Amino acid sequence: MSNLVQLPLHEGWSFRDRDDAEGWMPVPTVPSVVQQDLIANKKLEDPFIGFNELKARWVNEKSWVYRKKFQKPAAPAGAAIVLVLGGLDTFATVKLDDQIILKSDNMFLAHRVDVTKALKEEGDHTLEIEFDCAFLKARELHDQHPNHTWVGFNGDVSRLAARKAQYHWGWDWGPFLMTAGVWRPVRLEMYTARVSDLWPQVQLAADHETAEVTAMATVDAVTGDKYTARFRLSLEGREIARQDIPVGEDKTAQVAFRVNKPSLWWPHGYGEQTRYEMSVSVLSGDEEVDSTAKKFGIRTAEVIQQTDKHGKSFYFRINGMDIFCGGSCWIPADSLLPNISAQRYRDWIKLMVEGRQVMIRVWGGGIYEEDIFYETCDELGVMVWQDFMFGCGNYPTWPGLLDSVRQEAIYNVQRLRHHPSIVIWVGNNEDYQVQESSGLTYNYEDKDPESWLKTDFPARYIYEKLLPEVVSEHSPNTFYHPGSPWGDGKISSDPTVGDMHQWNVWHGTQEKYQIFDTLGGRFNSEFGMEAFPQRSTIDFFIENEEDLFPQSHVMDFHNKADGHERRLATYLVENLRSSTNLNVYIYHTQVIQAETMMFGYRGWRRQWGDERHCGGALLWQLNDCWPTISWAIADYFLNPKPAYYAVKRVLNPIAVAVRRSHHDWSVAHASPPKTSRYELWVASNKPALVHGNVELRFISTNTGCDIRPPIVRNDILIAANGTTNIITDGVIDHTVEPEPHVLSARLWVDGRIVARDVDWPQPFKYLDFSGRGLRVEVKKGKSGADEKILAIHTHKPVKCLVIQEYEGVRLSDNAMDIMPGDEQTVVLTGTAPESVYYRYLGLEGSEGESLSLL
Repeated sequence: MSNLVQLPLHEGWSFRDRDDAEGWMPVPTVPSVVQQDLIANKKLEDPFIGFNELKARWVNEKSWVYRKKFQKPAAPAGAAIVLVLGGLDTFATVKLDDQIILKSDNMFLAHRVDVTKALKEEGDHTLEIEFDCAFLKARELHDQHPNHTWVGFNGDVSRLAARKAQYHWGWDWGPFLMTAGVWRPVRLEMYTARVSDLWPQVQLAADHETAEVTAMATVDAVTGDKYTARFRLSLEGREIARQDIPVGEDKTAQVAFRVNKPSLWWPHGYGEQTRYEMSVSVLSGDEEVDSTAKKFGIRTAEVIQQTDKHGKSFYFRINGMDIFCGGSCWIPADSLLPNISAQRYRDWIKLMVEGRQVMIRVWGGGIYEEDIFYETCDELGVMVWQDFMFGCGNYPTWPGLLDSVRQEAIYNVQRLRHHPSIVIWVGNNEDYQVQESSGLTYNYEDKDPESWLKTDFPARYIYEKLLPEVVSEHSPNTFYHPGSPWGDGKISSDPTVGDMHQWNVWHGTQEKYQIFDTLGGRFNSEFGMEAFPQRSTIDFFIENEEDLFPQSHVMDFHNKADGHERRLATYLVENLRSSTNLNVYIYHTQVIQAETMMFGYRGWRRQWGDERHCGGALLWQLNDCWPTISWAIADYFLNPKPAYYAVKRVLNPIAVAVRRSHHDWSVAHASPPKTSRYELWVASNKPALVHGNVELRFISTNTGCDIRPPIVRNDILIAANGTTNIITDGVIDHTVEPEPHVLSARLWVDGRIVARDVDWPQPFKYLDFSGRGLRVEVKKGKSGADEKILAIHTHKPVKCLVIQEYEGVRLSDNAMDIMPGDEQTVVLTGTAPESVYYRYLGLEGSEGESLSLL
């Protein structure tokens, strides 16, 4: 048993407005932030509802004091007593019995303060933490540095002066809520020696037959006693190696183990997520004084950048396997961070895995996430693209701030470096775009870091010197990339190199989403389309029934995107028949988002097979931080939108795809095309060749009949981890076949349909969707009452059948296109209501169609 004792300090806190000396109020528990505690004391209404965010603005400009009284713990003779503060948000002065023991100005750091002498006296002691107003403090720092060029996107630019989650200043998807408080756990520790760090590192042989696992332990010892470090390497609870190493004068011990025939860690869908465990015990003689353990994976992770016919590649290779990185960008899952439970983190990552996404990008305007986030990614096989916390701005670089940034980077890289899921560290989000848009100095040929500090873009020093130095020293096997987007010093929109954020659909030139794949680059790390959330989420934040219409004041208030009214209207009116009914309008925005994601992902995945032209696509964004209207493909309450399912289908391990050439009806003044070219292909991430059969049907949207015989290709050889083009020169002569029709593709492997795709005439608003003849049969599932199977048939082609989702209920598929003669099934698991509603494009009625599940 370890002699280290931990005493959590979660209960018994109180807090007050700094200006109200007598106004102490109880704190339910820490970690917390002040808005949570004010809500608990009925001093603040939930800022996520209605216009309450405005009512909460006064909190943003206040300073707060938190206090806890506790008794001196009983500590063994010679033991140190240390106060451990996991995270303070943000400008904090910590006092123990009225004596200042710590000042902190960085939310992203943890702190350890030796309080042994301060707690010499028996009895009660008082811990007090004063949180200076971050909003006003940042403005004060801004004003103290007038020579810096303060420019940026989103929020007050003074945010750039504060090492605090930048989205707290408000973003184009989130509210302006300046939190303060003890946002991560706080405790007392008592020990004579402890393991302060354990760092397992892996070198995997090129043939994967052996791996060398080294581990370094660092010991924090109170006395000069001699200690031994006992290292153990285990797999699935079974010890496979052990060694005792004396702790050196430098307080470290290092060991190396050779592992034969190692079991590797893979992204999900490519292999097992095997994790080994390295543990170390610190021994004084035969007595164990402390121990710790970390799980890690044996794997290699490379970013391949090599010159080819498209420019310079940018893709990921894990254990020698090239991986197309289909996934999402992640923002903090709540504006009030302590709201996010471990289970909620797990549910988000599980949702990704169920959606066949293999990479998540932790965006640079949020936080370095909780341990459970990365542990779940390790366990479930999701690769992590990890930004450092710099977003959309020209950050200043005065010496004290640089020192704080270096400490922040070292702390978080050391904290996270053992996670096999983290495959890249990236310097910032869109700061090079700010440099370009503001005309700041950037001479890529200038390689003198000290000179960068003297320009009007000094933050280059952080991204191209400070951070890569930290990663190189503390996690040398992890790839570092200066920014997102960034590509060898070229403009950030260059499609031939690095990664890019493609916002010319929705933002920018607002291109048609049907051509999204032509706008991509070597790795598309941001792109998106807005959609409304589920109706139940809207009902949560709208208080009055009279506000339940698409353009109500409160509805617009819960959409923070600049110009969202025009942009939503543009994409809706270009593609769909207008409706002011709220439920239909919600559905229409979701159809547009789903189509947009499908067109982008489908084409970019095809490009993977063309010399890795596109290495991956990370949509903006997976999640929301409050109940809102945004680019998220699942809303704040984890309700998937149709786009989630569209992406899931395109990321099928083997996916068939069909597409006709784009006819820009607006440029052609709505004149129909005389001919259309079409293509048919299969994308596969399988490591070996696969045999399959493909069928392509031509089905009238008006009658549901085939207007010509299907094209069938039997026993095609599907290329491994690439693209197989089946038809590249198909032609539709609309003078011969004028009737609007869909191209419906199906793929069989081993006698089973494994993928479908449908290409529709565009735009949808020109099509007649009446009288579809859809039928849904409810059958009992194999797992009893909590599983039902929905068998779906139709007489005419159906676009985007959406079955209503409920909390605690999961659907195996949704937002589907249904074709005549092709029954599809959906497995419904969980405790469902007696009936559900469903809707498809063109179905009349506010609620949709009711389906009894009894």
